[in-house]
Amino acid sequence: MSTAETSQGLSFVTMALGWDPARGRWIDGGRPDIDLNAAAMMFAGDAIADVVYHEQLMSQDGSVRLLGDNTTGEGEGDLEVITVDLTRLPDHLTTIFFIVTSYSGQPFGQIDNAFCRLVDGIADYEFARYELDGGRGATGFVMGKLVRTAQGWVYQEIGVNLPAKHPVEAVPQLAQFLV
Repeated sequence: MSTAETSQGLSFVTMALGWDPARGRWIDGGRPDIDLNAAAMMFAGDAIADVVYHEQLMSQDGSVRLLGDNTTGEGEGDLEVITVDLTRLPDHLTTIFFIVTSYSGQPFGQIDNAFCRLVDGIADYEFARYELDGGRGATGFVMGKLVRTAQGWVYQEIGVNLPAKHPVEAVPQLAQFLV
């Protein structure tokens, strides 16, 4: 069964991100904290319309929310969570991208146990999961996108690394996935 088939009929989605904090010590006295960021980038056609991330915890209409910003990786399981109530999204929104960026700049390959996932919030079913293991120093990752169709919202996997430490840096790079 394809990802699109398993995700048809979605009404409430949760994006979750987790990772382990930096371990060990450097000669200068310590390692910097690892600060990964979850983001939901909302588009109306090919234009960015709204963003939810660590600097804007809620969409303009309140249907998309980041439930907190973890800046160290301390804690267990899902450290950053974005909830998306698809039934409340304005009609002009057509696409939602889910991305992860390394705000502190560490490539994913240097971060222990980094993952991101998408869950059907009604059925409590994980329909997409990615291990963030890097590759050539990647600091950004596009999980996939939810696309509004005549039958409702459908998830389309992308799974691509990109150079971005901040969600805003990813916006121009997302244009290639808007087709």
